[in-house]
Amino acid sequence: MGRRSGGRELLVMAKASLPKAKTIEGLRKLQAVVLPLEFGLTLEQTAQATGVSVGWVSQLRNRFIREDGNFDDEIPKRGGRYRQNMNREEEERFLAPFLEKASSGGILVVSEIKEALDRRLGREVALSSTYNLLHRHNWRKLAPDKRHPQSDIQVQDDWKKNSRTHLPKSAKIGRKKAPSA
Repeated sequence: MGRRSGGRELLVMAKASLPKAKTIEGLRKLQAVVLPLEFGLTLEQTAQATGVSVGWVSQLRNRFIREDGNFDDEIPKRGGRYRQNMNREEEERFLAPFLEKASSGGILVVSEIKEALDRRLGREVALSSTYNLLHRHNWRKLAPDKRHPQSDIQVQDDWKKNSRTHLPKSAKIGRKKAPSA
């Protein structure tokens, strides 16, 4: 003969919580307590009725008993930023001066933002964290145009005019003469 099921003192709480179950995991946890105590089912029969393994039924029962009948069946929220450095509003306030400078024709320098972020947090963060921060606030890295913003077009044109664009035929390497016929 097997051991008697423990947790009889929590049976009333488990039965009262059954209609309140929101998730299948919560329902199985309560059934793992109620079925053996109320209907005398073995752990194997309870496992078959709930659709989980015998070990899992035992784990669910013990978890409910360990929690003293506290049945918290909240649906787990997926996603989120669990290890965030700043909340969204703080990030916006932090980035405001940099983005304002960039919108008025200045250049957004990521290394400056990273240094300021390091000072703000009191520790060093990875460069990728800075790029992720900018990405969250809809900043994207734009490729420069065909010329550098500090370039001097006049100097470039003078250099083009004075450079040797054509080499003499004797300087060309790798060309073989066509055989004379």
